[in-house]
Amino acid sequence: MSQEQNFSNVNFLTVQEVAELMRVSKMTVYRMVHAGELPAVRFGRSYRVPANAVESFLKSAVVDGTGSHVAPGSAQTG
Repeated sequence: MSQEQNFSNVNFLTVQEVAELMRVSKMTVYRMVHAGELPAVRFGRSYRVPANAVESFLKSAVVDGTGSHVAPGSAQTG
């Protein structure tokens, strides 16, 4: 591992909890995790998502006044 992280203060959510919070299906959350849009940690066969990652994702996915939005991780060209 190139980078050590301290996970002692991290609040992890299950995929079900993330889906309920975002009001999407569990499959949508799994797709986001596998696409790299939402970071997650794998515990055995299940995934846990840091709560702060969900908050960051939602903040970055806010729609502007024109009805369009900038996808997280993409650059806006003008």
